[in-house]
Amino acid sequence: MTAEPRDSESPQPRWNEPAIRVLMMPRDTNAHGTIFGGVILSYIDQAGAIEARRQGSRLMLTVSMDKIVFHEPVFVGDLVSFWTETLRIGTTSITIKVVCEVIRGADPQKKVMVTEAQVVYVNVGDDGKPTPIKRRANAYSA
Repeated sequence: MTAEPRDSESPQPRWNEPAIRVLMMPRDTNAHGTIFGGVILSYIDQAGAIEARRQGSRLMLTVSMDKIVFHEPVFVGDLVSFWTETLRIGTTSITIKVVCEVIRGADPQKKVMVTEAQVVYVNVGDDGKPTPIKRRANAYSA
């Protein structure tokens, strides 16, 4: 299944729902009053893993995450959405694009693209060794 084309107004692909949507809370702030970048990275990894699982990966390990550039800060009260797109499925690995977008708590009409990443996962068996990904016929029916 391929994603619909993206329009210039919206940073995320037009799917029914994001992989994850999280309301940012005070416990996740740094000394500057913004959300720790590491918190966002953790959610990027989780969102990518959810998409990898939709595609047939059973147990996956994160292999790499490309260069991450934060274009905007994330604040307490922001609603953060993590949109995913499968870029490549290999024999034992899968590459997922994750786009992070916020709806500002202070201005619910304002959507801002915060960052994006490509995350590579390897599918492993119970023995921890790479194993083939069993692709699902309809990956988007959870």
